[in-house]
Formats: sequence, C-alpha cells, structure tokens
Amino acid sequence: MTATHTLRVPGAQLHYEVRGAGPLLLIMGSPMEAEAFASLADALASDHTVVTHDPRGISGSTLDDPDEDTLPDRRADDVAAILDALGADTADVFGSSGGAVTGLALVARHPDRVRTLVAHEPPVMEILPDAAEQRAKTEDIIETFHKEGQGAAWMKFMAVAGFVTEDGESAESSEGGEGGEGGENAPDGPFGEPTEQDLANGARFFGHDLRGTARYVPDIAALTAAPTRVLVGVGAESQGLITYRTSTVLAELLGTRPVEFPGDHAGFLGDPKGFAEALRNTLTS
Repeated sequence: MTATHTLRVPGAQLHYEVRGAGPLLLIMGSPMEAEAFASLADALASDHTVVTHDPRGISGSTLDDPDEDTLPDRRADDVAAILDALGADTADVFGSSGGAVTGLALVARHPDRVRTLVAHEPPVMEILPDAAEQRAKTEDIIETFHKEGQGAAWMKFMAVAGFVTEDGESAESSEGGEGGEGGENAPDGPFGEPTEQDLANGARFFGHDLRGTARYVPDIAALTAAPTRVLVGVGAESQGLITYRTSTVLAELLGTRPVEFPGDHAGFLGDPKGFAEALRNTLTS
C-alpha cells in the first residue's frame, strides 16, 4: 500500500509517497516525479520504507510563485524537510539524473542526514574539461524552448545528452526503449503523446530547472568530509551519454570508482526488479 502526503515548505507544497517497511530509502529525480519511480519503489518495498516525491514545481508539488527558478540547494532543503516530517534523522538516498544532483546538494548542506548516497548519472557539466561548451549547449536548448517550443528543445536536449543524433536518429545507448530522463513522454522526453501535465512539467524543466541543475558545481570538499558514503552510479549501457562522462569525472574527484547498474540512464524503467537488486547490493556492500 502506498500512502500519499503533502508537506508545506517555504514557497511550495510538496507531494510525497511512502510505501513498504524497513530501513528508510529516499528515491528521487528531477524533473522526474514520484510516479516515474513507482515500479522501482514497489520492487524495493518488501525490505525498505521507500519515499518518493514530486520535486517542487513538478506535477503534485506546487509553487507559490510559478516563475521561481529552482536550484538544487532548494530542492535539497525540501528533501531535508520531508525527512523532518517523517521524524527521520537519517536515510539512504538514491538520486537519478537531476535527482542525483539534488542528492549531492543534500549531502553538502545536510551531511548528517544521509547514510549512503547513490548519485546515479548526475549531469554536473561544470566539472567537465569542456564545461564552457556544455554551458553554451544548455543555453541554446533553453533559448530554443522559448523561441520554438518544447518539441524542438527536447530534440536538442536528447542530442546533447547522447540519446539521439543531431538529425534525430536513435543513438545506440538509447535502444531498447529505456530512454533517459528521459526517453518517454515529456517531461522525460520528446517521444509519444504528452499529457497536459507532461507539457507543464516540460515547460517548468526548460524554463526554470535545467539551467540551475546543469550549472551546479559539486562541493567536493564537503562531500568527502561528510560522514555520508557517497557513491556514483553509471549505467552498463550508458557509455555514449554525457552523464557517463560527468559520472566518471565525479567519481575520480571523490577518489572512488563508479558503481555499475543495469541499463542506461534510466535502467530502473526498463528493468526495475534487476535495478532494485543492484541497488540493494550497493547499499549493503
């Protein structure tokens, strides 16, 4: 059974869900909402209390000011508030893509709240040698959204991420239907017929979330000094993706080796049970 909750935080009302029993595990994305992680959460609920949520401004988590730009630090404070609402001092955290960036900010800002962070393919472009080029590509995506709309912006986003080529053909790493954050309907990709909520989430992502996430600079000193065990996850089939590059560079900066998970950037969508087992093993190793 899944219990749904709302929580008032500064500037927003958050939607979060709780299922299962056992050690507390938070699973999060950005812009992916709680629903996208339902299959993974169900697969883990037999031995974990799993908490998922909609990031502020996405789906059921509404903002007081719809024009607010959301930064990872603000999202991290929201997660800490959810822990407070649960009466939990600490939790394990799995973050995917932008949710992995949220997790990195959470450890930096609230280091005593996270036991283990698994940051799965965070798009931390600023740590790459070609950060200036990647920053320009992000700005071009945002400008394309404002001038040409979501369809054109998603195609550029997917090409930069490595899921499709510049002419729109599928790249090898996105074969098999998994896609990334994402390969399905907006806000997780340009394919399929988006709902009104998908379109609203996509507009939020391009208009107010993408820049802050892509420009986030991980605080390596804070991450290494924290009592948290920080692990960087990569997909076994993600070699052609920009997030494979960011993940391997981040792991090197942290003095660790990446932990491999099934599939590509969103392997938990294609094989939630296999992904859940890999995550269990990682948390207990």
